[in-house]
Amino acid sequence: MDWPILSTLTFLPLVGAVFILIARGDAEVVARNARNIALWTSGIVFLASLALWINFDVEQGGFQFEETAPWIAEGIGYHMGIDGMSMPFILLTTLLTPICVLASWTSIHSQVREYMIAFLVLETMMIGVFSALDFVLFYLFFEGGLIPMFLIIGIWGSDNRVYATFKFFLYTLLGSVLMLLGILWLYFQFGTTDLTELARAGIDPYWQQLLWLGFFAAFAVKIPMWPVHTWLPDAHVQAPTAGSVILAAVMLKIGAYGFLRISIPILPDATVTFTPLVYTMSVIAIVYTSLVALMQEDMKKLIAYSSIAHMGFVTIGLFTFTPSGIEGALMVMLSHGLVSAALFLCVGVVYDRMHTRLIAEYGGLVNRMPLYAAAFLVFTLANVGLPGTSGFVGEFLVLVGAFQDTTLVATLAATSVILSAAYALWLFRRVVFGALTKAELKDILDLNRREVAMLLPLVALIILFGVWPMPLLDLFHAPVENLIEQHELALNGLRGVGATLAAQ
Repeated sequence: MDWPILSTLTFLPLVGAVFILIARGDAEVVARNARNIALWTSGIVFLASLALWINFDVEQGGFQFEETAPWIAEGIGYHMGIDGMSMPFILLTTLLTPICVLASWTSIHSQVREYMIAFLVLETMMIGVFSALDFVLFYLFFEGGLIPMFLIIGIWGSDNRVYATFKFFLYTLLGSVLMLLGILWLYFQFGTTDLTELARAGIDPYWQQLLWLGFFAAFAVKIPMWPVHTWLPDAHVQAPTAGSVILAAVMLKIGAYGFLRISIPILPDATVTFTPLVYTMSVIAIVYTSLVALMQEDMKKLIAYSSIAHMGFVTIGLFTFTPSGIEGALMVMLSHGLVSAALFLCVGVVYDRMHTRLIAEYGGLVNRMPLYAAAFLVFTLANVGLPGTSGFVGEFLVLVGAFQDTTLVATLAATSVILSAAYALWLFRRVVFGALTKAELKDILDLNRREVAMLLPLVALIILFGVWPMPLLDLFHAPVENLIEQHELALNGLRGVGATLAAQ
């Protein structure tokens, strides 16, 4: 494909943002135009992103649709490209953005123009992260996403939004400062920030460990891993519905993607050294946050803690260095992107009607909202990992990969199957089943056409990839094999150098 499809997809949302910015008229006309332009722009970006899948060669393990151009300085260039591990996340981003616009259609009343601009800018940053093959470019997109999310939570969030916003911003920014220092060291040492070249650089094991810890600080906060996870529940509770959707579904995956694209291929020796640390933190996250989720009274907070537990599964899978573990981790990331987005949308549906997220305020919704109850059931079962849903495939593969590496970690991780069933089914029973006793719930309306249009694609994809996961797994096979092969070659090379130095 000669057309620069990745740059087009990355920056096309900014074109829509400009059109919204120059829209004129009274407040009502501007708000209506902003919604329509944002929906059309994000919809066109999604349709254009399907060209990536249509023209993608699943047999090729390297990067495709590459674009290069001189940029800041010698060795720091504009380099974009994707492989089978990054392309699905671009599609996930472009799918969920128009759904987020729909979710905000009636719930956002003030400063609608600015809100839609923030979402389109955020879409640009997220697509850019998954497309960038230059470390400086990756860092700019990685950090750039903080700004629109900061505004989305801080301006359109709930009552305690300022505290949650600054906590989110400071946690993620402080972690990223160490990554910036690591990027500067790599540039001055090797004269390049190109990720493909750095993967072949053969960095000294001592410096690898320092760099790995610096990058780990940035990625662990972004995922987030225990114990730097405390910003996430606050951010989710205070964020508007669409902000929670995009934060859980896409932005959390950026941290895990950083491990996959940077830590594992560029710092292989340090990655192996620190694998026990990652395993320990991941197992604690799975067990601890699942137990904390059982104690929550707020629906959003429960789903937020559930997200941390699922991301613990992801980090275990990535650090098994087995095909099934890494492919399972990728599958969990994509499935969680769909399921967590859907669960937050479900919370948003009843919150728009009742203006409360407290579980105790609901009960018996199935009597008045059968369509809602059916959709919520599918998403709950996928969150639990029921066979036949996308949640099962990824978790099963991660456990297979973990058992190949360490039985203890796999056994402890498997406890999440029981714990996730406990908190997810408890939430569903309290909200949906039971007698409809509260007077204010007796006139609550079922899903309208806009809400069906938001949830139906997610129901279909969750069931499709649960029954037939091969379209995704076929994308993963070649790049994952390529990653593991490069990782082993780099390790063998470093051990060979170490043996030579020891002999001398």
